[in-house]
Amino acid sequence: MELYERLEKKRRSNHLTDKQKTSQNLSLFNLPLPVSQTPPRRKGHLFASEMGAMKGRKNNNLSIFVVVFSIFLFGVFMYNEDVKSIAEFPFSRPKAQEIQEEPSNTPVQETNKREVENNVVSVSVKSRTKLEESQVENSQEKQEKEEEEEQRIELPAEEDDIEDVELPPEECDLFTGDWVFDNVSHPLYKEDECEFLTAQVTCMRNGRKDSMYQNWKWQPRDCSLPKFKARLLLEKLRGKRLMFVGDSLNRNQWESMICLVQSVVPRGRKSLKKSGSLAVFRIEDYNATVEFYWAPFIVESNSDNPEMHSILNRIIMPESIKKHGKNWKTVDFLIFNTYIWWMNTFNMKVLRGSFDKGATEYDEIARPVAYERVLKTWSKWVDRNIDPKRTTVFFSSMSPLHIKSEDWNNPDGIKCAMETTPVLNTSIPLEVGTDRRLFVIAHNVTKHMKVPVHFINITTLSEFRKDAHTSVHTIRQGKMLTPEQKADPATYADCIHWCLPGLPDTWNEFLYTRIISKS
Repeated sequence: MELYERLEKKRRSNHLTDKQKTSQNLSLFNLPLPVSQTPPRRKGHLFASEMGAMKGRKNNNLSIFVVVFSIFLFGVFMYNEDVKSIAEFPFSRPKAQEIQEEPSNTPVQETNKREVENNVVSVSVKSRTKLEESQVENSQEKQEKEEEEEQRIELPAEEDDIEDVELPPEECDLFTGDWVFDNVSHPLYKEDECEFLTAQVTCMRNGRKDSMYQNWKWQPRDCSLPKFKARLLLEKLRGKRLMFVGDSLNRNQWESMICLVQSVVPRGRKSLKKSGSLAVFRIEDYNATVEFYWAPFIVESNSDNPEMHSILNRIIMPESIKKHGKNWKTVDFLIFNTYIWWMNTFNMKVLRGSFDKGATEYDEIARPVAYERVLKTWSKWVDRNIDPKRTTVFFSSMSPLHIKSEDWNNPDGIKCAMETTPVLNTSIPLEVGTDRRLFVIAHNVTKHMKVPVHFINITTLSEFRKDAHTSVHTIRQGKMLTPEQKADPATYADCIHWCLPGLPDTWNEFLYTRIISKS
């Protein structure tokens, strides 16, 4: 009704204008003007009332026509708006990308729409809200799945870990062969990538300029060592303990073993702890340990303190092993050695009595005699306490020294200092002062034990490696050598221990071969 009243007022205000337009249009086509618009004529009274009535009827007809025409225009306008609204409404479900990238085009932001259009917008918003909630839920589920996958991934993957390993024949002599330069596969790890190396063996970090000592591979004459795979070794060590027992050369080899396996263990999943004579490197994801136990003579001695053992007057108790042995009983792989601490005197001091009871008197006996007594005590302990079904036992032979450069025909050299290449002619044994009497004793004792013992003959192949010692690129009594000390290799060069990466990695390749061959 309000609309009708507005239109009626407009019609009345424009009534005269409409009449004028109608008159002009008719005159253009020479049509007669409407009676109401013709010039008035003088007529009698008879016709006056009739003409008035006719004029009123015509005015009423024109008003009705205008009203009907206006209603028609209004209906057309409304119809067009409805069609436009329907055309703009998306009947298909909007894509997620369109929702995220074009929020300004959503019907929620359009205002002043009709009630029907608002209802449609409400439906669209609800459907979009549900879609967005579904997307959030899917995104959360996807994130949770990715986190679960990350938790399952314990170690980074390597393709070659799934390849088969070619093992050497059981009868092959792994310890007779040649040193071959190989800068592709060796070193097996990098010095600066093994955080567990001590300053005693990090020769490059300590100033050594040449690095060729890292690139020599041991090649047996009649077979080949299997390719080293850290994960394969760790799989064999799963749930097990591997322990090196002995002196600082076995500690040297222990550090090498840690570096060989730690590179495939994620950060935070490995740890190193020391307590007294025992140092334990733990690999969490395999529940495995690589350990070192300090016992330089294997049996009890006055040098058993791992922190304070630089004692010139070394005394041993050849028949006392229980104190150390109780720490070895539950180990799955045991690697023993003892040699370098025997080499500072020709005779050994054997205690009369016990350290616990305050005994101080001793007897001096020949080195080989004392060595054989110690190894027989050790062999009896192994035979009585080790279950070969559980524990594999190794014994490493002597790690040689390179004190006299004349031994490898270098009269102008100073000990092992400045040596950069090994002796490549391995057909002739190199005599560098190794006490072969102790080698023979160790070999014979291990060969006649009830519990099988793998004798690892590292001596001969290591005698050719005059280039691999730490020399002056090391520490002395816990401190780095000064420039003045480095300039005096005759006094300060360490020609006993070995740089890492280096020769002890090869020793561990022998252990690796035996361990993976076992199963």
